[in-house]
Order: sequence, then structure tokens, then C-alpha cells
Amino acid sequence: MAVSASRAYKGAETMQEKHEITQEENRAKGRDFYEWIQALVYSVLTVVLIFTFGIRLIGVDGHSMLPTLQHGDRLLVLNSMFYNDYQYGDIVVLTRETFLDEPIVKRVIATGGQTVDIDFASGSVYVDGKLLKEDYINELTFTEEGMEFPLTVPEGSIFVMGDNRNHSNDSRDSRLGTVDTRFVIGKAVVLAFPGRDSITEKREFGRIGVIA
Repeated sequence: MAVSASRAYKGAETMQEKHEITQEENRAKGRDFYEWIQALVYSVLTVVLIFTFGIRLIGVDGHSMLPTLQHGDRLLVLNSMFYNDYQYGDIVVLTRETFLDEPIVKRVIATGGQTVDIDFASGSVYVDGKLLKEDYINELTFTEEGMEFPLTVPEGSIFVMGDNRNHSNDSRDSRLGTVDTRFVIGKAVVLAFPGRDSITEKREFGRIGVIA
């Protein structure tokens, strides 16, 4: 009887240990699950904050930036809160406070204090007397839009043009002219999703990447 009691005691002790181990395992799983949920929530909040205050996804409307950008391209745009030192060559998005109804995408040609001159006969563009080597344009600049040149860009403003020069409403248009940088949403940094090619109607996914 003593042996049986001892075995029963040991059995009860073993069951208690197993129960305690199981409880500890469940608590560990609960902690792991909580930490996983917490990490997921933080990740989602980080993405939301980045896209709310740091980066925006904006689509290209129209063909004024051919051949660099297509109609329907989706761009990741770095908010002007984080980038406002605009330089020649930057592709920027302007707000609807401009003369057009929707945000527009253009390339910075000159910044505050610089002088722009355009020879519409030869299609050449000069900044501070130097001819620009514009290997990104679709064609030379022959179309006048009302602004008089040479033109000196006011401080705090930029002069912008589309790469599809003769099919673009931009700073050559007297209704827009030079653009106060307060009306710039930000700089386009990445082509996130391609629109359809204007000729083939196909999407060229090889174009995805950093915008030059």
C-alpha cells in the first residue's frame, strides 16, 4: 500500500509538473502572438505615416512628360516637407493651385536667381547663358506659350517644362509662369507602376525603378 501511495504521489506530482509546463508554453505562445500583433500594428502605422507625411503615390495624367513618363504611370513622390531644395533635372509634382485642375508633373529647368532663355527658332534652351544638353526631351523646344524671354526666376520659385516640349503646358505659358515652391507637392523619386505605352498599349514593367 505504501508503494502504491508513493507511486500515486509521484504520478500526481508529474501531472502537476506537466500542467505547469503546459501553462508556461501557453503563456509563451500568448506572448509571441501578442508581440507579432504588436509588430504588425507598428509596421502598418509606419507605412501609413510614411505615405501620409513622407511619400505619396501620384499618377501621371497626359503625355507632356514623354518619353520619360507615360500617361497612367504611378509615381512615388517625396513630400516637400522632406525635400525642397529643388535642382535642375528634378521631376516635380505641382498642386492644383496652378492654372490646371489637377496636379501636374514637370521637370525643373531653372531655380531662383537663374535666367532662362529659349531660342524658339533653333529649339534651344539656355540657363544663365549656357546651352542645356537635354537628352531627356521628346523633341526640341519650338512652341511659344506667351512668356517673354530671357526670364529671371524669382527667389523661392522654379521654372518647369515637360519633356514632350511641344505638347506641354508649363512655365512658358503666361498663365503659369514660374512656380512658387510652396505649390510643389514634392519630387518624384520612383516609378512604382507603369502606365500603358501610348503606341503599343502595353505596360513596360522594366521601367519600374528610380526616376532619372
